[in-house]
Order: sequence, then structure tokens, then C-alpha cells
Amino acid sequence: MTQINKLKILNDPIYGFIIIPNPFIYDLVQHPYFQRLRRISQMGLSYLVYPGAHHTRFHHALGCMHIMQKAIEVLRFKGISISEEEEKALYIAILLHDIGHGPFSHAMEHSIVEDVNHEAISLLFMNKLNEDFNGQLDLAIQIFKGEYHRKFMLQLISSQLDMDRMDYLKRDSFYSGVAEGNINSDRLIQMMTVVDDTLVIEEKGIYSVEKFLMARRLMYWQVYFHKTSLVAELILTKALKRAKELTQKGIVLPCSEPLLFFMQNKVEMDTFDNGTLDKFSQLDDYDIVSALKSWQTHDDFILSSLSKMIINRDLLKIKLNSEKFTKEEADGYIAAFSKLNNISLQEASYFVFKGKIKNQAYSKEAEPIRILKKDKTIEDVVEASDQLNLKALSKPVTKYYICFPKQLVEN
Repeated sequence: MTQINKLKILNDPIYGFIIIPNPFIYDLVQHPYFQRLRRISQMGLSYLVYPGAHHTRFHHALGCMHIMQKAIEVLRFKGISISEEEEKALYIAILLHDIGHGPFSHAMEHSIVEDVNHEAISLLFMNKLNEDFNGQLDLAIQIFKGEYHRKFMLQLISSQLDMDRMDYLKRDSFYSGVAEGNINSDRLIQMMTVVDDTLVIEEKGIYSVEKFLMARRLMYWQVYFHKTSLVAELILTKALKRAKELTQKGIVLPCSEPLLFFMQNKVEMDTFDNGTLDKFSQLDDYDIVSALKSWQTHDDFILSSLSKMIINRDLLKIKLNSEKFTKEEADGYIAAFSKLNNISLQEASYFVFKGKIKNQAYSKEAEPIRILKKDKTIEDVVEASDQLNLKALSKPVTKYYICFPKQLVEN
């Protein structure tokens, strides 16, 4: 049997060459669970606003692993001991940190899967892969769950300055063309070190941290919370909810078998077994898009209208405000739309809804980004910075939205 060369080199538009560091990582990347990420877009429906934003979670996961390699190199250079086993576990954990994402990321979590978040599903995938690979993910899972005694390892995977955020800001700004998100991840990684098992940034890297937080804030308002992608995701959630509602009433909708499974069954965390996981692993963006395409001609007014909106990018109107929209305003739109289309108020409420979004570039409640000062003291970046804007960045900003059909403006 010919031996496959598993030490592959991939080309990436952000970092140049990405090296798959060992044969086991190659086997993980080749696994169908991981290959599925090629069919899950990293930025959901943002391509309706930024046409270039078609990159995938597969791409992002490999990018995270690449900068994890750089971080380990820097920390070892600074005398932090990281064993080969720990290194391998860090690569596995960062590679699989997003493996539980469903199609179009968050729309799934709020519609056809009941209150099961992607982090929980990621862990289920990791446990299943651990069975398939005879316990080779033990340490990675321990680190991922925060149970390993070397706390800085979890910070590299999940914190306010982790490899995940560093890659997605740089990658999403590149593919969307929004230059404000472009951060200097090399500089940030060069400034990292570990003190008392905690990840810290050397004082001379403070401006890079400030730029990173600023970029994160701008990317949220300009890209992730862009009102068009926000309304598109909300419409998708409503369409899936409606589809599930009709399926539960016994109406058979044309869609793929894995999608049908989630619409017919109430899936919750405690019933999420290996069979369910297998079905979930067959779901991706393609199932959703092809379902929406066929639902456009369905005789249910709600389902067909919502599906057409996404497929043709003819969305609801969305208004943002710093004050809450009143119930009366929403009720007015619902009544008008119900009358216009001769549908019930309950059916009309699928097209009129309100809610809020919150943007906080830096949270004081979460574990802080720590700055190692020249006198060896350690300070929260907000205190260490001479920039007043960091204080502002740690204040949550809430905006309220209301969505309603465009015809109501025209009438």
C-alpha cells in the first residue's frame, strides 16, 4: 500500500502557506465531520451585503491552527515549556473549536434546534471523534473544557484575545473588503508571554491590543451587525420556524433528509445522541438554500414569501434606533399587513418583529486582557492604556430594531 504524505502545505490568501504539522491533524482534517465545514459559510448571509464574503468555517479553522503554531513558537522562544503532547492538543482544540456550527451559523440555533448552542455540539463532535481515534483527543478536550491545569492554554483557544478572534477579524475583513477590521496578528502574537500560568501581553504591545479591540468594534457595527445581514438572518430564522411548524402539523415539505429529521423532531441537548449527531453532521448551507428554493413555490403564503425574500434578496425593511420601538408601532404594522394580504394577525407577525443587538468590544465581566508592565506588574488593558477610548469600548452599546414589509412604507 502506498503511504500518503500527510504533511501537507496549503495556500491561504491571508497568511501565505499553512502547514499541516503532523499526520494526526491531517487525519482529523480529512474526517467527514471536518470536511463538512467547507459547506458552512463563515459569515452566514453577510454575502448579501459584501459579495466577497463567501469564505468558509473550514478556511477559518485552518487559519486559527496556523496562528496557534506561531503562538507556540513564540512562547517556547520565551522559555515557556510546551510539550509535544500539549502542542498537538492545542492544534486539535483550536481546529475543532467551531465544528459544531450549523448551517448559516446562528440561524439554526434559534429555529429548528431547540436551545442547543454550537459550543455544546462542538464538544459532542469532539467526544465522538475521540472514540473514533481511540482517545487521542483526551488532552484537547480537557483543555477545551477548561479542566487542564495550565490555564493559559484555554486562553489561547477561548478568551478576549484568542486565536479564533485574531483569525476571524483578519479573514472577515479581507473577504468583506472592510479594511477597518485588518489587525496585525503577527505583532500581537510576538508580544505574548505567560506569567503564573496566565497569558499576558508585554507592555510594548499595548497599541496593537487597542487596535485589535477597535477593529472588533468596527467590524461588529459595519459587518456582523450590518442591518441588511441582520434582517436576512432573522428572516431565515422565521422561515425555518415556519417550516418546522408546518412539518409538525403533518405537512410534508420538500427538503433533504437530514433537514427533515430536525424539522420533524424536537431536538434538545439531553436527547442529542450519536444518531442525532450523525444527522447534524450531514446538514450544511446547501440543504438550507435548496430547501428555500423549493419552498418559494409552496402554497403556504408565509413560507413562500419568506423564502423568496432570501433567494431574491428582497428583504424586509429594518429600522435601527437607540430607543426601544413600541408595541403599538409593531401592532400597527401587523394589523396593516394582515389587512393587506388577508391573513390573520398571528400569520402577519411572521413579517413584523422587533428586538435588540448589543455590541461590546471588550467585556469587563469576562477574563481581562492582561498587560505585563515593565516593572513586572500586571494590569487590565483598560487601566494600563492611556487611551480614553478603551473605557468607552468596554461599555455595551445597545441598539433596537424593528422589521416590517416594504409595502407598508409604500402604501
